[in-house]
Amino acid sequence: MTSAVRARRTTPTVAVTGAAGRLGAAVVPRLIAAGVSVIGIDTHRRPLPGVSWRIADVRDPALASRLTGIDSVVHLATDRALAVPAADRRAVNVRGTEVLLDAAVAAGVRRAVLLTSAAVYGATAANRVPLDEDAALCVAGHEGLVGDWLGMEQAAERHAGDLHVTVLRPASLVGDVVDVLMPGMFEAVRLLAIRDGRCCWQFCHTDDLAEATVYAATGQVCGAVTVGCDGWLERADVERVSGLRSVVLPAGLAAATAQRLHRIGALNSPASDLDYLTHPWVVGSQRLHAAGWQPQWTNEDALRAHLAALGDSAGRGLLVVDRKDATRAAAGATLAIVGSLALARLRSRNRA
Repeated sequence: MTSAVRARRTTPTVAVTGAAGRLGAAVVPRLIAAGVSVIGIDTHRRPLPGVSWRIADVRDPALASRLTGIDSVVHLATDRALAVPAADRRAVNVRGTEVLLDAAVAAGVRRAVLLTSAAVYGATAANRVPLDEDAALCVAGHEGLVGDWLGMEQAAERHAGDLHVTVLRPASLVGDVVDVLMPGMFEAVRLLAIRDGRCCWQFCHTDDLAEATVYAATGQVCGAVTVGCDGWLERADVERVSGLRSVVLPAGLAAATAQRLHRIGALNSPASDLDYLTHPWVVGSQRLHAAGWQPQWTNEDALRAHLAALGDSAGRGLLVVDRKDATRAAAGATLAIVGSLALARLRSRNRA
């Protein structure tokens, strides 16, 4: 057997969906540096050295033909924004994942890596800090992005007998890709805090997530895998780092206002997302730590980097910036605060 033939047999081939996106651009070079042969699957190409491209949409039922010769697939072709209609986003996230996993089984792929969120555990006062990776997930029926992520995980469960699926569950993302749930709050004029709640602020920088993805793609971790900076920040820490003050509202008032704003379309996030600003959902990255992975970012450094990326838009309310999803989240947070305070003042006058 020639050395070239041996190399072909010993070098794993990993397909990365969404390879032309921001997260794909962070993951692919790390996979190549780890000695992996990478096939980029996307609707368009991006100039990434060492990548072979196969143009495809993950929602295409003929996707199996693009996965021939693949050992593992890393699925990054998802939409984490709230600016698009929920039905369109769910078609990409949930239906796209279902089609991809069906195609992977049909093509004989052995391993799949999905990216959801630690938010699938839910946020309750009973949550342990940090959560165990095998903790129960929140119940189905959630709207918004949490519902999408739960739908993706349910698709993974249905393929558990045919495919080794690793699910990465990051804390709130900052960096090249930003989640809208908590990081978006920093474009509001004030931080929102819920009275009698305990919000533990934890972040995951995309640099650390990209490195964790390599661990998952190469089989160093498997199953449910959480990713995040070690520890968490309390509200006082967040206020000190950001320079923003918090508006503290009763839970019932904040929820009622969020429901009204969501009903009229002024707030994209469902009111249930307020739970994530009320209760802890800190994760410990236990399986990654056991495999030798260490986060390069602390929560404080990740938050400072996020604020630096926001620039002048940090704490400036409804200022329009390029990241439309973050702007929508900031607008929603600001409206929730202003709306809640307005209702509180109105009720106070009515009682007088």
